[in-house]
Amino acid sequence: MHLPLFGLLALATSVQALSLDFTDISARVRSHHPSLRAARLAIEEARARQLGAGRLSNPSLETSFQNESRVSPRTAVFALDQTFPVTQRLHLEKKLSAQLVRAAELEVKDVERRTLAEARSHAVRLLALDLHLALHRQQMELARKLSRFAKERATAGEVSPLDAAQAQLDLQRLLLETRKMETERLGLAGTLKPMLGLSATESLELTGNLTATILPSTQTWHSRPDYQLARTKSETTQTEAALAKAKRWQDLSAGIFVSREQQDISPRHTERTGFVGFRISVPLPLWDRNQGEIAEKAIRAERARLEQQALAQQITSEAATAHQEMQANATLLRETRDQLLPLVREQTRKLENAYNTGQADLLTLLRARDQSLELESGALDAARDFHLARIRYEAATSL
Repeated sequence: MHLPLFGLLALATSVQALSLDFTDISARVRSHHPSLRAARLAIEEARARQLGAGRLSNPSLETSFQNESRVSPRTAVFALDQTFPVTQRLHLEKKLSAQLVRAAELEVKDVERRTLAEARSHAVRLLALDLHLALHRQQMELARKLSRFAKERATAGEVSPLDAAQAQLDLQRLLLETRKMETERLGLAGTLKPMLGLSATESLELTGNLTATILPSTQTWHSRPDYQLARTKSETTQTEAALAKAKRWQDLSAGIFVSREQQDISPRHTERTGFVGFRISVPLPLWDRNQGEIAEKAIRAERARLEQQALAQQITSEAATAHQEMQANATLLRETRDQLLPLVREQTRKLENAYNTGQADLLTLLRARDQSLELESGALDAARDFHLARIRYEAATSL
């Protein structure tokens, strides 16, 4: 059995389609977002740098040879030197490298937090747009029936041809708005697909419920990754300041050397001597005491502390604002859905029956339908804005 070409294309498209529930967005982004997978390598880079931190420098081996001359014997010297810190520099370097690993981990977590919030926001907008499209298609079907009915009555001479033309215009208006929404949906889906690890040719179908407007419990934000990162950076700058002070004293150098001398006193007599010695070199901080770096690190530590305080105030404001927006949108959705919409729908149904019996004009019916569509769209917008505010609140509190 041979399938036609368009049948094969449809089959390939159906195989590549991804149906995803809104609650599974976070897990999908964590496992398939290419940028997150690349960002996690920054942690491995920091751990790799940690392997070489806080180690002694390599010892140096020195050798020299001098041939015999009239005034000096033949001499061979072997020396081994090693530098040692006189401060806690190595300990501070190890501590700093561990803090940098922690900072890399928190930075990746913060990138993940922001990426998840962005992906979930796109998904909420996409779900709300699908609901808007379904509502407009339903309204289009009603408008199409009304247009046919008005045309039939105008042909029979029961209503003015203007009513039939107006009904057709209303249908075209809804069709144009629907096409605009479909175009907007293509853009949203195109933005969300790469975050889910999908190519442009793969289709995406989202499912989920936006009608539930349950307020989350109040959460603290002190575990938020970017705040923890700010704290870690503040601690890191303090370690850097201590390390800069430790560098005022450079490493001392200590070593041993062995010398072997040989001199021909006569053709039959050779005198051989040798000795072993110890040497030490201590640099004195007379001219360069690392004042510039010490002052720089101290200022950087103070700046990190102030940035941490500023971030704390910003997070507090973000969380409070998002929580207030959730409450406002939940109230608006409840009032629109439970109070206004039932009244408007009932009034629209009565006007439709009155128009069918010739007791109401078309413009009144169209205005009622527009009002119903506007309220239902407003309810969808309120539900969408509630969930967007909830995403911002959860991102602010790092839930």
